[in-house]
Amino acid sequence: MTEPSSPSSPSSFSPFVDEYDGELLRGVYGGDGDGDPDERATVVLLHGAGVLGSKERLLPLLGEFVARGCRGLAFDFSGHGESTGELRELSLRRRFEQAVSVIDTRACGPLVLVGFSMSGQTVADLARHYGERVVALGLCAPAVYAAEAWDVPFGEGDGRFSEIIRTPDSWRASPALDALRAYEGRAVLAVPGTDAVIPPAVTEAVQTALTTRARFTRFELPEADHMLGQWFREHADDRGRFVDTVLTATRLSVASAKMHSRM
Repeated sequence: MTEPSSPSSPSSFSPFVDEYDGELLRGVYGGDGDGDPDERATVVLLHGAGVLGSKERLLPLLGEFVARGCRGLAFDFSGHGESTGELRELSLRRRFEQAVSVIDTRACGPLVLVGFSMSGQTVADLARHYGERVVALGLCAPAVYAAEAWDVPFGEGDGRFSEIIRTPDSWRASPALDALRAYEGRAVLAVPGTDAVIPPAVTEAVQTALTTRARFTRFELPEADHMLGQWFREHADDRGRFVDTVLTATRLSVASAKMHSRM
């Protein structure tokens, strides 16, 4: 399928390299044009895990956000894409810490956090960490994990991390669900028609958590599978609709976050 050109093409993004805990995290950012950066939201796109996980397939989506007036960034977690490190050494805690390091270095003002698959957990962790600064969440076929998995390296697929996440219903007491229940901003849950990775019960639990306080929308993609980053890359209409849905009603949220930061 030929990908339609994005209003803000990936070639217009600027690369960056940040060092954290001995790893070099490579990413791109865009949208540093006119306007007060303290007023404009920064969109942070977080890819999923595994050998196919990287920022590259998310660049058209980043372009859509930037074209709508946001600042935006995406980066590769260690062990993925162009960043250094080994995937087996990564953990949920290190993912969170790497994201915090990049955001604190590269972003100011309100935040829009968009995460795919494993980064559903990371988005929830970041929402708890940044509080009212987070004005919108986009969760795309998200996963959440048991608290016991937080510090455990991913390993090679046959270690302690895999044992924890394969334990039936271990995710039900995930701290991520508590964070999503407490979140009060805009939230969009993108749900594919077929998902061979995330059990339906996880998706429903995430939705139930988000409907507690957030301004929630369920965004259905009936023909898509779990790989929603790739889907958005190849389907410009769905990509644009998703971005518009995430940004709906965020102007009031941005103003609220700005006021809160001045108190």
